Formats: sequence, C-alpha cells, structure tokens
Amino acid sequence: MNTRRDFLRDSMLLGAVTAIAGCAAGRFGSAGAGGSMYGYADKPMDRIRVGFVGVGKRGYAAYRRCTWLIPHLEATAVCDVDDWKCDRCEQFALDHGLNPPKKYVGPEAYKALCDDPNVDVVYNIASREMHLPVNLYGMCAGKHVMTEVPGAMTVDGCWETVETSERTHRHCMLLENCCYGEFELLAMSLAKAGRLGEVVHGDCGYIHEQRDLFRRMPERAKDTVNRTGNWYPTHGLGPVAVAMDINRGDRLDYLVSAETDSISFREYQLRRFADNPAKRDVRMRHGDLNTSIVRTVKGKTIMVQHDVGLARPYSRIGQFCGTHGMLRIFPDFRLALETVPPQDGMIGYLGDKEAENVRREYMHPLWKTAGVHARALDGGHDGMDFLMDLRWAYCLKNGLPLDLSVYDLASWSSLVELTARSVLSRSAAVDIPDFTRGGWKTAKPFELVDVPADILPPLDTPRFNYDI
Repeated sequence: MNTRRDFLRDSMLLGAVTAIAGCAAGRFGSAGAGGSMYGYADKPMDRIRVGFVGVGKRGYAAYRRCTWLIPHLEATAVCDVDDWKCDRCEQFALDHGLNPPKKYVGPEAYKALCDDPNVDVVYNIASREMHLPVNLYGMCAGKHVMTEVPGAMTVDGCWETVETSERTHRHCMLLENCCYGEFELLAMSLAKAGRLGEVVHGDCGYIHEQRDLFRRMPERAKDTVNRTGNWYPTHGLGPVAVAMDINRGDRLDYLVSAETDSISFREYQLRRFADNPAKRDVRMRHGDLNTSIVRTVKGKTIMVQHDVGLARPYSRIGQFCGTHGMLRIFPDFRLALETVPPQDGMIGYLGDKEAENVRREYMHPLWKTAGVHARALDGGHDGMDFLMDLRWAYCLKNGLPLDLSVYDLASWSSLVELTARSVLSRSAAVDIPDFTRGGWKTAKPFELVDVPADILPPLDTPRFNYDI
C-alpha cells in the first residue's frame, strides 16, 4: 500500500529541499500559507515578467515565441552558462523593438535570476538534471515555475517538487507540449462527449530514431549511455493521462517495464565509428526499446514505449481505446466508433469523409479558436508550443488554475526512476506513489478550456523558425 513517508524521512527530505533550493523560512514573502495545489489560482497578473533559464536551442525558441507571440508577457531576464546565448536573446530584443532582458551567466546564475524582483515566472529549459534545482529554487524565491520535461529524474525529486509547491503555494507546471496537440486534445474532447465511451487503455510513447546521438544530441547520448528505463516518458503518457482524467478520479497505481538489449545501437556504432574507438567502444546501458505497462487504481492500463535506437519512423503512437470506440494518431489518423444505436456491439473504422466530419465536430475548443494561428505563425511543434504557452499565460493573467498541476508533473515524471527499477529487477511490478495523498479521489476532472480570440496575434505577424 502506498503511504507517505514516516516522520524521520519527512525531516530528512525537508532538510534536503532546504539545502538544494535555499528555501529559508519566510523567504517566499507573499506566497500562500501552503496546502493542496488542486484548483489553486493566484491573483491576476496584468503584466507577466518571465525569466528564461537555459536559452540554447529549445530555450532560444521559447524566448522568441513567448516575447513575440504571447500577449501580456515580457522577458525580463535570461540565464545560461554560455554568455553568447544570452547575448543572442538581447540582440533579438533590440532588433525587434523589445526591452532587452537582464543577462545572468554561469552554472549557478539561475539563483540570481530567480531572486530578481523583476521576474514573476521562471521558464526552465535547462538540462534535465538541472530541472529539479531550478524548479525548487524558483518556487522558494516566490516565483511560479514552468518547466521542461521531465520535471524531475527521481521519485524523491518528484516528492520534493510537490512538497515545495504546496508549502510555497507556487505553481510548478510541466511544459508538456504534446498535451496541446490537435489530435491529443481531440481524444480528450471525444472522451468528454462520451463518443469513445470510457477510455480504458492507451498506447503511447516516444519513438524517435536518434542513433547518431554523439553528434546530434550529446545530452541524450549521456542519458542513453548511463540510464536504463524510460527517461523521457511524458510526451506519450501526458495526453493519455489527460483523456483518462488521471489524478482526477483515478491515479497511476503500479507498472512493469522490460527492455531490449542495445543491439541496434551496437550495430550502428560498429558501422558508423569503425575508426573511432572512443565512440565505437562505448557501451550503452539503455536498450534499443523500453516498453512499460502502467495500471491504474481503477483497472485501466497504459502502454508506454521509449525507443531512440530502432530504425522506425517518428511516432507517439497515440491510441486511445474506449468502451465505445477508439482513436489512433500515428502512423495515420484512424477513428472507429460504435454504431449509434449499437448493433450487436459492432464497430468499424469510419471512412475518411466521416472521420473528418467527426474531427471537425469534436475539435477541442482551443484548436477551434487558435489552431489556425498556431500553425500559421509556426508556433513550435505544429503549434503545440504556442498553444501551451498561450494557455498558461492566459491563466496567470486572469487568475485561473493552470491546466496541469504539480501532481501531474510528479506522477508522470516518476516513471523515469520507476521504470528503471522494474527493468533492473527482471520486470517486477513497482508501485507508483500517490503524490496527491488521496486528493485524486475528489479532484475535478480535466476541463475543455479555451482562450478569447481577441488575444491572438495577427496572422500576418512575422514568422520565425521556433522549432530549433
């Protein structure tokens, strides 16, 4: 049975949080007195001042997107270990008539950015290992935090994030852009309307061939060399969890995880780096493919895959299976719905025209309002990044709860460690902690949210390549 830590462990954890984040008593000033973050909404913010931590490829794209396309948002500070990346942000602001951000440079410069009184929100796009310390320090400094995925790499880190958010009453939202994809939100909309019935199973994952990691993505190469398990679970898991109302009437209970050997990676190394022993002889701890099965308290299942080693096309799978129908996103859009009224329980795939009619009828409100803008303005990852940033900024501006809570961050991110535990114990079942401490039983389900059309930037706004 999943229970919370005993008093001794709580005391040790509090000490760890204080040591990592520098969260001294009274540090967070006007922040709330603490308590559950379900449904929490801060006072409206007329002007949202954002500090960006990590302005490399993804960070620079986020900086430009937020400053150029998102209303009521101003980038007041940027931080990176490399000064030229901060200089690039400053030059972009000067070139486009924006106020240049204050620059913080160095391995621990994020602390000064978080302490900056002209920063209200910390947008954390640092390396994965830095997500946790930046998130904790930012909340303890009284800032709301928006963090790239995963939110933490360990179960203890997930607990620290939840407890710090509750204690400081600062948001810590996972920037899971795939939760804002058109078809992912269509699945949610169909589920809410009952067209899929009750969603009882989901197939999802992150399938993105990256065997040349040493050249293209050094950080991910490090993870592949040193980690086992699924160290990037949230792109697939997040949308399925939303469609199933996970943490809002149900929760993740336990998982089992199995992994192939590193066969494809090894074959590629021998071929690609035949004359380079330093890369040819590196042993990958991570296999080519990790497959995990998660079971919920209410008896639903989710298959989550992580595959950066096999020769297959990009996919997040995105299959939502319900009692009255199913939707699949990859490799192509397919929709099967039970006939209405049901005829002997028979279902069938809809023809292209019928499926397109259903897609238009049940398109999520956010995509109906802002989808054209998201794509026309090249808002990052087929518009998902733009809609994600648009929503959290709109919520803060109007004093509304954020779409995703710190409990979503913790439960989804905990799979990084828990899948590795299962793999290393011959695929034994591993419990997933209840980061909500029972709050999932009474929390309100996810809602179909939207934004007013009048806050959208003009369609002729100059475009940039945000997907870098």
